[in-house]
Amino acid sequence: MQHAKEIIRQVRKIEISTKQQVDGLIAGNYHSVFKGQGIDFSEIREYRAGDDVRTIDWKVTARFNRPFIKEFVEERDLRVYFAIDVSASGSFGSNISKMQKATEIAASLMFSAMKNNDNVGLFLFTEDVEKHIPARKGRKHVLKLLGTMVSYEPLEKRTDIMKSMESVAKMLKRRSIIFVISDFISDDFSKPLNIMRNRHDIVALRVMDAREQELPDVGLIELEDEETGEQLLVDTSDEEIRTRYAELVREHNESLQKLFRKMKIDMVDLVTDEPYEVALNKFFKTRKIKEIR
Repeated sequence: MQHAKEIIRQVRKIEISTKQQVDGLIAGNYHSVFKGQGIDFSEIREYRAGDDVRTIDWKVTARFNRPFIKEFVEERDLRVYFAIDVSASGSFGSNISKMQKATEIAASLMFSAMKNNDNVGLFLFTEDVEKHIPARKGRKHVLKLLGTMVSYEPLEKRTDIMKSMESVAKMLKRRSIIFVISDFISDDFSKPLNIMRNRHDIVALRVMDAREQELPDVGLIELEDEETGEQLLVDTSDEEIRTRYAELVREHNESLQKLFRKMKIDMVDLVTDEPYEVALNKFFKTRKIKEIR
């Protein structure tokens, strides 16, 4: 169990390290992609150069014999949830673990949502949802979520995305944006996500490590499944084994991408030793182009 001071120190470090990304492109792109539920009338004011002529209020303009426009503000009452896989496979990583990377990514998006006055909530899952914190607004609440993430000790090691997402669906009564952050190493989970996407805006963020994508030529190594504890001795000097492993990884990646395309859910690949903001901003840009079309 981590000491409270250590948790606060870690949360503060995460807040500082993600500030540049949030103040930069991510927050602005986040705002433009995840819009509010509608617009509210704000006021009528005099027309200024550059205003959209389509907003001119012709009745008021005729009454005062000079142009006036109607001004509106975006109504933001979004609920943004982060469903984060905290199973044992998240501890794997070359320089930084997948769980650490997932926490940084979630923090950047949480602070971006906070800047937009959105409600932010959290689900931590393994074989099922183990922790749920309802969506609220404000910096204090976001810091609470991050504190929970860095201090949480999972009850189970394995991942069951299907069961976890079924639980998430039951708990969410109102339309929400859901960032599912996982390595997506799990049995078929398409059914609950397919059902959820009809009501919610789902984005899959797949966090992976470069060492999972290919076997290095380093002779005999012992591989261990973090979730099952199963161990396997592999001779990585055998080119046929390395080639077959690379083929299996490629087939898995292609089938996963195909699955998400079929479900019409955006999936973003994020690698532990690469800057996540590059991939996220590419996603935001692609998403905006889709909306224009």
